[in-house]
Amino acid sequence: MRKQRFPKKLLFLLLLPLSLLFTFLAAARPLWVEQIYSNALYLVVQHMQSLLTGFIPFSVGEFIVVLMIFYLIFGVSRAILQIILKGSDGFRLLGRWMIHLLISFCFIYFSFVILWGLNYYRLPFSEIVGLNTQPASIEELADLSESLIARANELRTQVEENEQGVMFLPKGKNDMFRRAHLGYDAAAAVYPELQGSKSRPKGIFFSHAMAYTGISGIYFPFTGEANVNTKTPDALILATTTHEMAHQRGFAREDEANYIAYLTATHHPDPDFQYSGVLLALINVMNQLYRHDQELYKELRSQYSPGIIRDLAAIQEYNKRYEGPVERAHTKINNAYLKSNRQEDGVYSYGRMVDLLIAEYRLKNQ
Repeated sequence: MRKQRFPKKLLFLLLLPLSLLFTFLAAARPLWVEQIYSNALYLVVQHMQSLLTGFIPFSVGEFIVVLMIFYLIFGVSRAILQIILKGSDGFRLLGRWMIHLLISFCFIYFSFVILWGLNYYRLPFSEIVGLNTQPASIEELADLSESLIARANELRTQVEENEQGVMFLPKGKNDMFRRAHLGYDAAAAVYPELQGSKSRPKGIFFSHAMAYTGISGIYFPFTGEANVNTKTPDALILATTTHEMAHQRGFAREDEANYIAYLTATHHPDPDFQYSGVLLALINVMNQLYRHDQELYKELRSQYSPGIIRDLAAIQEYNKRYEGPVERAHTKINNAYLKSNRQEDGVYSYGRMVDLLIAEYRLKNQ
């Protein structure tokens, strides 16, 4: 009787526990992650990815995702057809395909962890740049809100409007992507940790479909590309772009990427980037204020310029146009994903950007 050999490809399944071991060790040693991975190994990975995909005008990551979707559709359809035509043999073929799928998942997850995912466990950005984050009082939230409102009102007068009086980019999204690195170049002079890839952000071809998921941008760690949904309203798309570029530079946590988006946008030489960054900060801070003092929120909101009000109305209309079951499902998936990477607040971790803004405000006004 011939002895059955163990399929060597099943060894790839060991990549999953190995990945989990890496993340467990990383979570216990954030300083090691910062020094050995984020500021050394990841920089090499980022540079190589930039060389391989940076010159390509379209999103390689999006192309890969589309291929994967077609592969899944083809695989499921083929399995169903085999079951109908071949019965038990079809189920065996389905089992083999499921094993291949599981092996692929283990390989993809391992690659995610090694290529970028360990950045979730690096030192907090506040610790890296010396910001003391403490919970904010209502008075501090109000003071910060007033400061942001004044800045936003002033910057709003310096940006272009369309026929509806809403902020827009007259030279288009590609021109904006081309200019985006200037904010990082300026901010890196103060915060060297923000140096990194010169690879230009890329618009998503299927942005219309992407809008129904509620995704405004996504970093694809396997190709090192900062991808942006070009359907995002112009008033926010600039800050969305700098947000994804923060992920590209190894800052994985959402609250930190939001703060870095604001920080680099406000260091940008062009007022459209500055306005978008301040508007992002204003929305986050005012949302926090609304949860604690609605009357004070209404009082401060009355100070918005007509231009800001029109921009916010356009953003709200955009959100309503694309909200639905797909967007709600993606929110749940994103929530689970963030929590799996030690962001215990899940999707609410985006709101913790306010702690960083408050810390910066205290430092400037002490």
